[in-house]
Amino acid sequence: MRFEKAAIPLGFAWSSPFVRWQGALAEMSSLDVAADVTRRALDQRGLPLTEVEKLVLGWTVPQPQIFYGAPTLAARLGAEGVSGPMISQACATSAVCVEVAAMGVEGGDGLTLVVATDRTSNGPVLLYPQPGGMGGAPRVENWVLDNFARDPWAGEAMVVTAENVAREADLSKPELDEVTLLRYEQYRRALAAEREFQKRYLVPVAVPVSRKETRMVEEDEGIHDTTAEGLAALKPVTADGVVTFGTQTHPADGCAGAVVTTLARAHELSRGRGVARILGTGLARVEKAHMPKAPVPAAQAALQDAGVDIKDVDAVTTHNPFAVNDLWFTRQTGYPLERMNAYGCSLVYGHPQGPTGLRLIAELIETLRERGGGTGLFTGCAAGDTGAAVVIRVQD
Repeated sequence: MRFEKAAIPLGFAWSSPFVRWQGALAEMSSLDVAADVTRRALDQRGLPLTEVEKLVLGWTVPQPQIFYGAPTLAARLGAEGVSGPMISQACATSAVCVEVAAMGVEGGDGLTLVVATDRTSNGPVLLYPQPGGMGGAPRVENWVLDNFARDPWAGEAMVVTAENVAREADLSKPELDEVTLLRYEQYRRALAAEREFQKRYLVPVAVPVSRKETRMVEEDEGIHDTTAEGLAALKPVTADGVVTFGTQTHPADGCAGAVVTTLARAHELSRGRGVARILGTGLARVEKAHMPKAPVPAAQAALQDAGVDIKDVDAVTTHNPFAVNDLWFTRQTGYPLERMNAYGCSLVYGHPQGPTGLRLIAELIETLRERGGGTGLFTGCAAGDTGAAVVIRVQD
């Protein structure tokens, strides 16, 4: 989809730190995290809630009271007259939220607050009534674990989709290890100078410890100290496979957000720092059980609608739950691996589902700001062999 009017003011895309599941955010509802982080982000940026006309809420893992999610979150933030759609599209949720917000701006909306939040920790176990079952016993679904384990259409676990693509592309375990090491090295650049790069967009989370005490989570938690020797020693997850636990991401908890508004209002809010124009978005689906391929056609669709050639893209961020994703992308597009994910990616800091894409878009914007502007692409895969992409341009 092509856009002409929508933009994110520079400095108005943010993320909480991501925490490996069963870590510091494991007992905190993702809606509570969203309320805490979003309020702090807006306060830091000096944006009054009276400016917000619509809220787009993205999530993929149900939490208590999610039925009332968007209007309740808006009210908790202090925007009692605001509501909007709730979107759940697996790992593509963030990109779709941005698309929906941009569509609203194209149609005349003023300022939309986009929030995506998820907690993969302690996922709900659902009981579906089954009166005709043996003794009337209900059907049980572990929302997180069962859906990680099997795509009901393809009949395979997500790791099998990575193995299928690795086999087709003749990728070796050492190649996957090498890409993973590169991504960890890039992430460490974001930690330089006391995390100067990350502090541009990371917003701390206040986690209740007791009635009188809270703990501030200010940086990513649960990231392994990955080395070449450590990766080499890991065995593949599946028999005769090449993907190890070291070359795939881990589930996480977190929240991210952005303000999407008109180009004129974005310039006002950025106070002369510039804007990130939203040029195009794309969605795609590839053949059954080949999920890591999907970011390529999604990116191609977004680039085509934006009127941009991949050769003119200055920076790329990817949601890459498997190192396979990035190798497939670079082989299909010719885009250099080292120009992707300059400061890390979900392969390293984890994947809370809904907010992952928004964090990567925030990092893409900051990467482009650092080089003085330019055109950027976010793309990533999602459950169901799908992919989603967003093209932006950072400019004065």
